[in-house]
Amino acid sequence: MNIILFDGVCNLCNGTVLFLIKHDKKNNLHFAAQQSSAGSKIMQQYFVLNDSKSVVLIKDEKVYYKSDAIIEISKLLVGWPRLFRMIFIFPKVFRNWFYDIVANNRYQLFGKKDRCSIPSKANEHKFIV
Repeated sequence: MNIILFDGVCNLCNGTVLFLIKHDKKNNLHFAAQQSSAGSKIMQQYFVLNDSKSVVLIKDEKVYYKSDAIIEISKLLVGWPRLFRMIFIFPKVFRNWFYDIVANNRYQLFGKKDRCSIPSKANEHKFIV
């Protein structure tokens, strides 16, 4: 199972999850908010760094962070979003520098919720609770 851990109160992160669900035609992805009890358990199980500023992908028992997570997630998608995997051509230090700029300013740019969103009935099978 491929698990994406995300910041459940971040509007950008929640929008990204909805985008990923839309383009996950092969049903490869499952999601857990880092702030949820399921997310916390998964983070402990895989020794994930407690960093809600990074999207985290757990794929084949390996943990990916930041731009590496984006590259690996894009490989699991269908259609044009697979093009995001091409960011590997940029040096990792540059990719993560840009990632950190967005991550550090995401609440100011996109807003924040008071609590984690509740998945819709149509998407609840994608979330680990």
